[in-house]
Amino acid sequence: MTKITFLGAGSTVFAKNLIGDILSFPELADSIISLHDIDSERLETTRIVTERIARGLGVTPLIETHLDRRAALVDANYVIGIFQIGGYKPATVTDFEIPKKYGLRQTIGDTLGVGGIMRGLRTIPVYLEIARDMEELCPDALLLNYVNPMSMVTWALNKATKIKTVGLCHSVQGTAEQLAKDIDVPIEEINYLAAGINHMAFYLKFERDGVDLYPAIRRVVAEDRIPNWNKVRYEMLKRLGYFVTESSEHFSEYTPWFIKRDRPDLIEKFNIPLDEYIRRCEVQIAGWEATKETVENPDVPVDIPAMNEKLKAAGASDYELEVMAETLESFDNVAQSHEYGAYIIHSLETGTPRVIYGNVMNNGLIENLPSESCVEVPILVDKNGLQPTKIGALPPHLAALMQTNINVQSLTVEAALTHKREYIYHAAMLDPHTAAELDLDQTWSLVDDLIAAHGNWLPEFE
Repeated sequence: MTKITFLGAGSTVFAKNLIGDILSFPELADSIISLHDIDSERLETTRIVTERIARGLGVTPLIETHLDRRAALVDANYVIGIFQIGGYKPATVTDFEIPKKYGLRQTIGDTLGVGGIMRGLRTIPVYLEIARDMEELCPDALLLNYVNPMSMVTWALNKATKIKTVGLCHSVQGTAEQLAKDIDVPIEEINYLAAGINHMAFYLKFERDGVDLYPAIRRVVAEDRIPNWNKVRYEMLKRLGYFVTESSEHFSEYTPWFIKRDRPDLIEKFNIPLDEYIRRCEVQIAGWEATKETVENPDVPVDIPAMNEKLKAAGASDYELEVMAETLESFDNVAQSHEYGAYIIHSLETGTPRVIYGNVMNNGLIENLPSESCVEVPILVDKNGLQPTKIGALPPHLAALMQTNINVQSLTVEAALTHKREYIYHAAMLDPHTAAELDLDQTWSLVDDLIAAHGNWLPEFE
């Protein structure tokens, strides 16, 4: 029996998607699903949801729950990381509120910027402990990492441990689907090639039947059909000639051009949602409180109008209300998501060849990015394992832009592995958004304040 361990299984909705994907494959239907979380209440909810999914599919996996991480890892074949160190409060709130005192505002704060740096510094030490446990308890297991900051975490794991690791995201396939809608071409008919770093990969090829679809994408701009929530990425298309894989709210804080405290006109022009991650967390918490009883017991109906009022009060959009309603339905009507995790496991177990996008160490895959960096490229998966695609050289201006982010990633990884405080200062100093807003004294002071506020969430730095 294949044993698949979920770390952070209390992330019920995301865990539900992956578990549903896994159990939908007949070859994986009798797997051992080992669920671990430090929150016993949320862990129990995910156990109930897993049993509900299994009943709906008519399958009989062996479901385990563990508050003890080591027990969950024993003899695992696959380990899926979906946790967040520090949670929404206090960690994420700290990442946003202290920088705002300096006039430094963020949208998501989980990948780069001071928010991404601090998230990386509190996440990497825990992940290294997990990897040490894996080296002892399941040394041949594959670690599928969904935890942000993706590049920093995956880089550190590959540099400091022997565990086979691939970082997974849904930005490549998710954005391809969005672009397909924008140009009114079925996604099934589109062939694309993307490469770069996580949250800053670009579509080098986007075509149908060998015909380039970039002219159709540019017509979206020419015909003034840019979605209001996607203005940053279409602006970058105009400036760079290629479309980036991560969302506008993410990308706006990876560069120095869009979020400026003395330019509120830019925020309005590009519709940049400041504090967006905070808003999303509040909506998710409200959704959890409104639906938990029904998730655990489908015989208890949800008062949809009351749920929607709670979600709206937390700042939910109409789209998010629709997603919440669909999520409730999906507990009983399981459909494959577009996450890669289950497909990787199925391909490795059965030999079915598939191409997915994953984050791995570069080692020459992209010639004009540092060899010791974490890159996102197509990967063939079959019985031979994960086989990344050699891309060659990226267009030089794209590689140059990525390098500005790799600088921050590299220094944050060094800080996490060496516990040297100076690397944290240097990472923040070289961050494009921070450098555009703060002077050096402010940057140093901000780092000091963030480290102090994190307290025991961080190791000691020299």
